Amino acid sequence: MSKRTSFDVKGLGHANPIPAVSRIGNIVATGGVSGTDTSTGKIPEDVTAQCARMFANLRTILAAAGASPEDVIRVTVWIKRPEIRAEVNKEWVVKFPDPQSRPARHTMFYDHFAGTMVVQCEAWAVIGGSS
Repeated sequence: MSKRTSFDVKGLGHANPIPAVSRIGNIVATGGVSGTDTSTGKIPEDVTAQCARMFANLRTILAAAGASPEDVIRVTVWIKRPEIRAEVNKEWVVKFPDPQSRPARHTMFYDHFAGTMVVQCEAWAVIGGSS
């Protein structure tokens, strides 16, 4: 049986004792991934920038556990307002360009984000999965 390994990622830590990502065997699960700018530690006020940073941070967090966006099987996205979905969709097709090979996704509304945060995601990945 595989043992769980947790990974922290510089600039993308949580305030609570929660790792950025955990892995058991070839299964990887992230914690909440925001659009934090890792160079400043702040969340951009611009929604488009937050969405782009969120997906860039997802790539970085997955890499810490040995995964990549190509390994992602499921993403859950939380947005503060309905119009943010369009911005998420723009970045979604950039990060997952092949319509025949995109992760499953569910988008939900959440209005209790702290500060300027308006979008966040979490992902599940399977490393080395075969189709």
